[in-house]
Amino acid sequence: MAKKKPGKQTYIDWFRMMMLIRRFEEKSAQMYGQNKIRGFCHLYIGQEAVAGGLMSAMEDGDKVITAYRDHGHALAMGIDPGAVMAELFGRVDGCSKGKGGSMHMFSKAHNFLGGHGIVGGQIPLGAGIALAEQYKGTKNVCFCFMGDGAVRQGSLHETFNMAMLWKLPVVFICENNNYAMGTSVERTTNVLDIYKMACAYDMPSEQVDGMSCEAVHEALERTADLARKGEGPTFLELKTYRYKGHSMSDPAKYRTKEELENYKKVDPIEVTRKEIIKKKWMTEKALDELEEEIEAEVAKAVEFADNSPFPEPDELYKDVYMEDYPFIVE
Repeated sequence: MAKKKPGKQTYIDWFRMMMLIRRFEEKSAQMYGQNKIRGFCHLYIGQEAVAGGLMSAMEDGDKVITAYRDHGHALAMGIDPGAVMAELFGRVDGCSKGKGGSMHMFSKAHNFLGGHGIVGGQIPLGAGIALAEQYKGTKNVCFCFMGDGAVRQGSLHETFNMAMLWKLPVVFICENNNYAMGTSVERTTNVLDIYKMACAYDMPSEQVDGMSCEAVHEALERTADLARKGEGPTFLELKTYRYKGHSMSDPAKYRTKEELENYKKVDPIEVTRKEIIKKKWMTEKALDELEEEIEAEVAKAVEFADNSPFPEPDELYKDVYMEDYPFIVE
């Protein structure tokens, strides 16, 4: 049976989440410039529709694992903005106790299993999470995100083969923002449609408009339902775009200003905003007020992070080993 098409509240939720991610990331860039955030920092600006569609499509108990551009996923999974900002600041009240930083966020309570800095390292882990859910007999699905650079890793092929062989309940999702770390897809492969890589394993796959919350929501919900029914994995290529460089140190000179401006014409936040106004679900004034509330929430997150202490030195020796694994079946 087809699910009900997203309506008023879903669109408002999408707008709020995408705007929260956008303002959070803009503030993160500012804090990085003030040396509050150190190390690598990869912003999600431009790709917010993916997080929005994920938020509305997943069900309680589903797991998410992703790469190092993870702030948006963390917020979409319901982690408090203050805990995410504190993690960026390296403080004890961060979602990973200040030990993960920008690239290694984690929250068992929110079923968010990273944030992984190794390119493609999360792909086999995503299959492992799905195997655990299958073994326990749940209907939970693992959404395993990766970038277009990660699909060049050999571990993807090994994982796809195993996932299809065992019909694991996992949706593999490539957020194709065109440039990996700075090299265009055209310069790295003869197969420009990344979703076709799954054909070698007879894995269902398709290309999706990653700049549309509705398209992402529909694709994730539908493929997750297949996984819940025991029909195995799907590979989705979400065609999206990052408006900033690969990381804070990347000036992104490998693309033209015209290209960037063309993608900004389909900014998912503005598209969703216009749809809400068109349907008369909220007025421009009400949306502006909501945006002000979000900006205040982000400012509060920065204040929370700034007031959180740094970890004590002995924290280096804690959380190295863990006996109470989250997926052990008693």
